[in-house]
Amino acid sequence: MTVIPLDESVLRWLLAAVVVLPLLGALGALLPAPPGLRGRGPEQAVLRHGVTVTGAVLAAAVVLALGFDHDRPGRMQAQTDLSWVPALGVRLHLGVDGISLPLLVLTALLTFLCALYGYFRMPQGPAPKAFVALLLLLESGSLAAFAVLDLVLFFLAFEMVLVPMYFLIARWGGAGRQHAAWKFVLYTLLGSVVMLLGLLVLGLNAGTFDMVRLAEQHGSGLGHGVQVLAALAIGLGLAVKAPMWPLHSWLPDAHTAAPTTGSVLLAGVLLKMGTYGFVRILLPAVPEGAHTFAPYLAAFGVVGIIYGSLACLALARRGAGGDLKRLVAYSSVGHMGFVLLGIATLTRTGVNGALFANIAHGLVTGLLFFLAGALKDRTGTLDLDALAGRTGAALYGRAPRLGGLLAFGAVASLGLPGLAGFWGELLALLGSYDPAPGLSRPAFLVFLALGALGTLLTAAYLLVVVRRVCAGDPAAEPGPGVFAGTVPDVRGHEFAAWTPLVVLTVLAGLWPALLLGLTEPAVQHLLPGVSR
Repeated sequence: MTVIPLDESVLRWLLAAVVVLPLLGALGALLPAPPGLRGRGPEQAVLRHGVTVTGAVLAAAVVLALGFDHDRPGRMQAQTDLSWVPALGVRLHLGVDGISLPLLVLTALLTFLCALYGYFRMPQGPAPKAFVALLLLLESGSLAAFAVLDLVLFFLAFEMVLVPMYFLIARWGGAGRQHAAWKFVLYTLLGSVVMLLGLLVLGLNAGTFDMVRLAEQHGSGLGHGVQVLAALAIGLGLAVKAPMWPLHSWLPDAHTAAPTTGSVLLAGVLLKMGTYGFVRILLPAVPEGAHTFAPYLAAFGVVGIIYGSLACLALARRGAGGDLKRLVAYSSVGHMGFVLLGIATLTRTGVNGALFANIAHGLVTGLLFFLAGALKDRTGTLDLDALAGRTGAALYGRAPRLGGLLAFGAVASLGLPGLAGFWGELLALLGSYDPAPGLSRPAFLVFLALGALGTLLTAAYLLVVVRRVCAGDPAAEPGPGVFAGTVPDVRGHEFAAWTPLVVLTVLAGLWPALLLGLTEPAVQHLLPGVSR
């Protein structure tokens, strides 16, 4: 099914435009605005420029998705393949299939919503020129990571996002931003160095850096030792970005210190680059290495599920002084643990669940960080004790739409059936029930039980947060040190920025085949011979 019949050459230009437009827009943001487009001043002009460019990229991504041949989502489409560095065999190879297309659209959507939100709520800091340029540079690198089909280009795109995210945290972040920004860069750079070694081992021994050819070879011609070494090095680099326990400790600090737009893009886009690399590179290119480390990946993923949930429970309890953004950050460790568990099953069911959970996490956690930022703007704090006090913050009574959206985000995050968070975790657990041949079924049954326990713990801490922040008597006298001011309800620009995330969360929950119909044929193509 092709919704809009488009020629392959048109799709090729659309994909190139999706990747290149943000980069050109970043350069344009640094130039003076033409006199007729300055509006109320140069600051408004550059913020409007960010909304315009990200909107154009989103429109191109949507047209690309509509013109995509949905009857053949397992085939790479919209390909551009040009020689770039002939001496090394590096090619400028772009393409999109059912695995990368949803991530491209998600990235374009979240960046546009962040630009729209920033137009009305620009974070305090230096002039917005640099902010908009960095936002667009971050978008270009993220989109490139999901579109390129060459290992060297993937590494370059993987690294390209570090600089803009560092400055977004360090220049526009909150308390502790310098420490958080340095920790983010050092962790991810160290992981990237290890990953680069693995990519070179893989490409040089396979005779190609092309991901499509590597997937077609499926490890043929690579010895077991080479596959294990490549899987270990590449997997470690990807695991830092995923983030996998215990390589996750940069994440809570980065999220807590980052501005709202930085937190949304970090959770909704950057974390997906790590798990995408597992599916796109490791599983098809070094299947023996992936099989060797699959039980360890599953074990670390499950530990992350339990650890993240227990950390959130500790932050949510009364008197702990927990920060709401920090709690949502730790919840990401748990949710991404389900993604890693699904990948580690090496089954079509589990990998499809991981890809679905990837998208669901981007939608739901992006919404939660938007809501946390709005709450911080209104109250000046995200300390749960200061917000909740003795009686609860009573958002249901003081700002009912804001409270309702926070409750919606919480129940979507805990995996309520009918919402996006349910299907990915369910499929990851089902994949654990019957993992790929050669993997220990008893071990994966233990992982399944622990993952199921993690879903209960997730529900526990999220319901505690909703009760403390949303419930309560708005007329009750607050205790000492508790926020007692008025809380404005959802504003127009917030409604515009958050509604798409709410709608897509419901749509993905009620119509999972919309996403699974794209990913299943592509996963089957990357995992030949796997029957379930």
